[in-house]
Amino acid sequence: MKNPNLEIAFTHIVARKKQTLIAALGVTIGLSVYLFMNSLTSGFERFQTAETFKSTAHIKIYKDDERAKALVSSGNVETMIVNPQVVNSSKELINPEQLVNSVKKEPYITQAIMQVDFAAFYNKGTAQVKGTSNGVNIVDYNAMFNTQKYMKAGTIADLQNNKNGIILGSGIADKLGVRLGDNISVASSVGVTKNLEIVGIFELGSSMVDNGTSYVNISTAQQFLKESPFFVNTIYANTIDYNKSTEYMHSLQQLTSYKVEDWKVINADILAGATTRKMMFGSISFAILVVAAFGIYNILSSTISQKINDIAILKATGYRGSDVIQIFLTEALIMGLMGSIMGILLGSLLIYLLQHVYVGGPVGYFPIGFEIPIIAQSFVLGLLFTVLAGFFPAKKAANVDPVSIFRK
Repeated sequence: MKNPNLEIAFTHIVARKKQTLIAALGVTIGLSVYLFMNSLTSGFERFQTAETFKSTAHIKIYKDDERAKALVSSGNVETMIVNPQVVNSSKELINPEQLVNSVKKEPYITQAIMQVDFAAFYNKGTAQVKGTSNGVNIVDYNAMFNTQKYMKAGTIADLQNNKNGIILGSGIADKLGVRLGDNISVASSVGVTKNLEIVGIFELGSSMVDNGTSYVNISTAQQFLKESPFFVNTIYANTIDYNKSTEYMHSLQQLTSYKVEDWKVINADILAGATTRKMMFGSISFAILVVAAFGIYNILSSTISQKINDIAILKATGYRGSDVIQIFLTEALIMGLMGSIMGILLGSLLIYLLQHVYVGGPVGYFPIGFEIPIIAQSFVLGLLFTVLAGFFPAKKAANVDPVSIFRK
């Protein structure tokens, strides 16, 4: 048996094609913009995260700067230091191998490495570039950051096999006018100078890293700092889920008295910008959906006003308020379904077109793609907004008193 409520709803939809199409187009535009902007935000966030982890670990362990205490006691005499400053103490981690082994035993840790960082001055003739050199076990470092992928010249094995080798960022190489196989003079902040052979040149696409960073063997870095073969000043670790790095950071802090920071702390400014962008895009697209829902609300309200006598007759012949609500909710759902399907198709077309736009630089093609969760979320929101927009006019129609209408 056919459902008379659905027949009435379909009759209204067919009889008012123009209004139905306008309402569906409103949902289409709103939904496509919502899908497009949220996919764009997600794509940029994914790209930015990938760029960050090219050279940044999920967690960093190091010895933090210490300040002189404001009140110093000497025997029975107490001396007040008015402007306490940073104490010039060693950054050495005690028993780093034991600490890194303890870190590796944690179930949420995937990789952990030791590193020796030092301020470096790269010299070639009269040219000089200031930066930071990282003393690493290049095999372990490559396993964490996939450095070999970003090598423009040479390989990581060339550094492993050459104790006096160095891998330069492409920006440093350009500024000094050097290439693979050349020798440069490198000086540290403690006055040690060594001639090193360029065994590799890398390019991450980040000007900050490419213009000032290099890699040497960890033993070479220890020599630059006049430290023993056991000296280590930083431990880096990657986790199974970088989104939970803050939770893992607090857990690792229980293992050591040294400073433990996660990538979110180190990149707080970048994350703040990403959050702001996400909120802005989300608010705009959400507002457009709301406007589209008001279009359906207005159309149904107009239909109810025009069909008020028909509604009164239906109620007088035995139709309940729930039947009237079903009729107009069905109309709203049909318009919402049409608009949502067309919105998904239009939004997907925009995403497809933008995927093939070449931006250049480290970005390459536009960082946007099809994401099933966002598509599903857009579709559900489109239907939800249209149903809500149709409920209030339907509720109004259900409360119509046929007697008062007939008296008029």
